[in-house]
Amino acid sequence: MQRRLVTWNPKTYCLIVCLAALAATGCGSKNVSAGGENPGGMAMPVQVHVVESKPIAQTTEYLSLLKSRHSASINPQVEGYITRIFVKSGDRVEAGEPLLQIDPLKQEATLNSQEASRLAQEANVNQAKINLDRAKKLWDAGVIPKSDLDNAQNSYDNAVAQLKALEHQVVQQQVELRYYKVSAPMSGIIGDVPVHVGDRVTVSTLLTTVDEPGALEAYIYVPASRARDLKLGIPVHLLDTAGNPLAESQITFISPQVDPDTQTVLAKAMVPNAKGALKIAQQARAQVVWGNAPGPVVPVLAVTRINGQFFVFVAAKEAKGTFARQRGVKVGEIVGNDYAVLDGVQAGDHLIVSGTQFLQDGMPVSEQMEAPGTQANTENAPKTGK
Repeated sequence: MQRRLVTWNPKTYCLIVCLAALAATGCGSKNVSAGGENPGGMAMPVQVHVVESKPIAQTTEYLSLLKSRHSASINPQVEGYITRIFVKSGDRVEAGEPLLQIDPLKQEATLNSQEASRLAQEANVNQAKINLDRAKKLWDAGVIPKSDLDNAQNSYDNAVAQLKALEHQVVQQQVELRYYKVSAPMSGIIGDVPVHVGDRVTVSTLLTTVDEPGALEAYIYVPASRARDLKLGIPVHLLDTAGNPLAESQITFISPQVDPDTQTVLAKAMVPNAKGALKIAQQARAQVVWGNAPGPVVPVLAVTRINGQFFVFVAAKEAKGTFARQRGVKVGEIVGNDYAVLDGVQAGDHLIVSGTQFLQDGMPVSEQMEAPGTQANTENAPKTGK
């Protein structure tokens, strides 16, 4: 039997390779769903919640400082050097209790000098009284003229007047001497004590404050751009640094002028503090409620958080069916069990509230309306992605 030798043509080889590639592509193009994520075309059943619109509080948060409604600033009434400080910040004092001592040596010397002058004048008065009594007897006996009696009377009257003037000066110096020991004007709690022993103080130096415990006021500094929105009676929620509520109040005072340094307007809110849980000079977050406006809300447990961004899944009806679509949303404050949504969804959207951990964007779904009164499953609790 005779064998035939077959010779391969390069053009023929390339044609065969191309035909094989086309055949493989044709075999691989099976039935693909419209979304592209579910080749089998099976729609996943999910519960949906129709997004509702509810009144949402329009709030802005500012830093506030709590101050006593009854506070006294303590300034000295005399000048001098501080020799003793009897209290420290936070001490409770009673009315009249000494706070600081200013060096009284100079004032004591002045008082002693005035007292010596008074004693000398008392002696002059006594001598003038003796002279007057003698002159009266001589006048009665007809020994001296009437002018001598009048002179004795005038000398006595002048001596008495000078004594009274010196007595008033002594009293004045005694009162001023008491000012060198600074006392509490009322019962309360000592504030900051910015001075030290040895400091020289004047009548304009702030020594400390005495704050009466009880009701407080929140000092809120609102930017001038929002000053026109400030009104008496606007609700204010006071929160601690963790966001926990401290007290409920309302605006009770609005400054008529803008601070030129900070460009802010001072607003005050009275804060009840019957149990003394809040402290003077404590900082708090003041949430000013400007009003309410309708807006969409979504259940908290239907929101997923990934890298600080919030997302939800909605069931979107499209030409080829219903598909799960992932949307980024901007959320506001929590209203009950719902997030207030500032952007991303609208009232009437069909929010998916079940099985969101199994969903991908574009996956076909089958809607099942959520039963009234039910909440989103706990499996959808907000998660933090990496």
